[in-house]
Amino acid sequence: MNYRHAYHAGNIGDVLKHTVLARLIVYLQRKDKAFRLLDTHAGIGQYDLASEEMQKTGEWRDGVARILAAGMPEPISELLDPWISVVNAMNPGGDLRVYPGSPSLARHLLRKNDRMTLTELHPEDFKTLSERFSGDHQVKTIHLDGWLAMGSFLPPKEKRGLVLIDPAFEVTDEFEQMTNAVVRSWKKWTGGTYAMWYPLKDARAIRRMHDQFGEAGLRDVLSIELKVGKSGPDTRMLGSGMTLINPPYTLAAEMREILPWFCDVLHQGPGAGWDVTQLIGE
Repeated sequence: MNYRHAYHAGNIGDVLKHTVLARLIVYLQRKDKAFRLLDTHAGIGQYDLASEEMQKTGEWRDGVARILAAGMPEPISELLDPWISVVNAMNPGGDLRVYPGSPSLARHLLRKNDRMTLTELHPEDFKTLSERFSGDHQVKTIHLDGWLAMGSFLPPKEKRGLVLIDPAFEVTDEFEQMTNAVVRSWKKWTGGTYAMWYPLKDARAIRRMHDQFGEAGLRDVLSIELKVGKSGPDTRMLGSGMTLINPPYTLAAEMREILPWFCDVLHQGPGAGWDVTQLIGE
């Protein structure tokens, strides 16, 4: 599966990923002390929904567009506000024309003392990304493989922070690379929060990753899944998951509130569902 961000921005995967990312940032900001976000596969930062790439897939119409068109009950509205407020701020006329990728979403939410490191390997995407954040002293952009970045930039000097990992899944051993990189990084920085996103298309690879985390001694591992239909190796992506290490203690309860509503709004057929499971305790 080729999951280059430019073709899939704002889809059902981003709905999950960016909701979680925003909740993680909000939690980190409960303390005054600065933190750093490392985004290992940053893409171009934000996306023109009228672009040729986005028009080819139109996946945002069944993702963020459905969320914005739905009437949100108060508890859901409050939990989604950090994400939705950024989407609305980037589309001041009301029409959905631009979608913030993880870097733009995070940048809007950062405080003056927080910092962000963005790495991207694709040369054209990196050029766009670096130009977008040129001159921003809170953001460092680096043309580098995300797995190497985790080995080079962790732990951050701030000692607090978050690693967001959402590779393109265009090579067959992506889960293995992600697992190895996270285990190595966790051994160097056990107190960081790690958030991994992936499509729900290879259940065996996901189970193997989770098993290897347990074998390596990782603690406090949470799994979150959202499916809008039956998803598998031979279907288009109808579900995605996130595995988190050291998530906020509030996140599981927040997602159990949000995900049933997402499931209702984004539903596309039989097999839709959601799950929040503590895989490994503290």
